[in-house]
Amino acid sequence: MKRSLLCISLLMAFAAHAKLPAPPPPTDEAKAKAAETAARTAWAAKVDAYKLCMSMDKAVSNYFKTAAASGKSVKPAVATAPTCTDPGQFAYVAPKPAEAAGAHSPAATAVSPPSTQAPAGPATPAKK
Repeated sequence: MKRSLLCISLLMAFAAHAKLPAPPPPTDEAKAKAAETAARTAWAAKVDAYKLCMSMDKAVSNYFKTAAASGKSVKPAVATAPTCTDPGQFAYVAPKPAEAAGAHSPAATAVSPPSTQAPAGPATPAKK
């Protein structure tokens, strides 16, 4: 009984899935929104890394302060390059489309062919 119910439910699920239409292709607006979301996510990751770095620095300074107060001998901290860099406020500049950026060929090139069949100069025979 359980097996037949499972088979029927699987068949119904496959039938419902087969009838779903294909999703429409993404529009330019959807692509721009996805790019902005990706940029915002990358910025948020940088902010999280900055906050983690700051909290680790705070924990290390607290450790050195409490170790010195309790009389423990602590090795001096190793001098490293500063790793905590503040990413600043989120700023996203949408890239221009190729047509607006002037990335395509000029109109004169599209009207006339870029080259001709005529040779540039007389052919020189190869030396033997």
